[in-house]
Amino acid sequence: MPEQTAKSHKKWDPWFHFLLAPILLTNFLIAAKHVWAYPAYTTEVAVVLAAALVVMLFRIRIYSLKVQDRLIRLEERLRLQGQLPAEQIAALTEGQLVALRFASDAEVAGLAGKAVAGKWDQKQIKAAIQVWRPDHFRI
Repeated sequence: MPEQTAKSHKKWDPWFHFLLAPILLTNFLIAAKHVWAYPAYTTEVAVVLAAALVVMLFRIRIYSLKVQDRLIRLEERLRLQGQLPAEQIAALTEGQLVALRFASDAEVAGLAGKAVAGKWDQKQIKAAIQVWRPDHFRI
């Protein structure tokens, strides 16, 4: 696996980003062009179905990312239990917990405290990480 940093941790999913999304968006644009050029019930139905496919694709993507976020939150809460009081763990937002997964075990407690006190967002937490703990599983 290549080394992962704050600048290189985002991933492209080729099936989603380079195949499914372009095909379904192109399909929607073609259907919209046809309904404009040839207004009829069938072309209107084609546009509605094409739009539904695009919405479905992005909703499925969002659902899978949310499931991953839930698992990451659980993992981070378990990791922090031995290092922080329960009140401080409870004060962390979902975004903060997701960003803290990249922090090494040695610095996660300190970063969690700073994140809660300073109301840091994900970018601020990731920028403050000194020893990056890669996550190659998230897509």
